[in-house]
Amino acid sequence: MNASTDRIERKILLHAPRAKVWRALADAESFGEWFGVRLQGQRFAPGQSAQGYITYPGYEHLLMKVVVQTMQPERLFSFHWHPYAVDPGRDYSHEAPTLVEFVLEEADGGTLLTVTESGFDRVPAERREEAFRMNSGGWDEQVKNIARYVG
Repeated sequence: MNASTDRIERKILLHAPRAKVWRALADAESFGEWFGVRLQGQRFAPGQSAQGYITYPGYEHLLMKVVVQTMQPERLFSFHWHPYAVDPGRDYSHEAPTLVEFVLEEADGGTLLTVTESGFDRVPAERREEAFRMNSGGWDEQVKNIARYVG
């Protein structure tokens, strides 16, 4: 496993209390608002799946599916998903998913959020590089989105 190709990590200081950041992550509807996915009427719970259509222009036909792994209040929220699963004609279910982790820590001025997506080395070779590149750029935008949401 090569850390430089297997994982994406972003850190951001959010100028909001940890409880507010936790709600933005752990409440499915709130998560959907800043992340850009329709999750109305759903709840996140360990071992359970959640899904909704993407709301970003040009991607509305895509269904995002996650399986929640861990929920440690105000500390850790994680889920598995298939990265950059954008071909509606492809069955991604046989592929190993990546793990997305959101870690919250107290910090001067707010909450330090670390977002890590790992497991890209297990993505099929023919789509690994593009999935890594697209999700890397996606996490750049998503940390800005949650900062605006909790700001």
